[in-house]
Amino acid sequence: MKFVVLSALAATLSLSAGLSQAADGKEVYNQNCAMCHAAGLANAPKLGDKAAWEPRIKTGKEALLKSALNGKNAMPAKGGNPKLTDEQVSAAVEYMLASAK
Repeated sequence: MKFVVLSALAATLSLSAGLSQAADGKEVYNQNCAMCHAAGLANAPKLGDKAAWEPRIKTGKEALLKSALNGKNAMPAKGGNPKLTDEQVSAAVEYMLASAK
């Protein structure tokens, strides 16, 4: 019985670990992007501000992702967190774009 419970626990932890490794755009935004994008610092478009995001959206998702990965104007590459993966940055971009639609 003890082995079955431990096996089930190990399977659950393994599944949880896999899920936590998947990029969570909202979490990445909250931890890395919100500092500027929530307040609009240095002309960062605010989350959900459709008018501010419209011209940026017109450039295309790839251009936005490139800016987020490499930095643009006052925005540092990867929001100033070089430990972020490209997938995490992409998830944050997706989250911000979804808020502006």
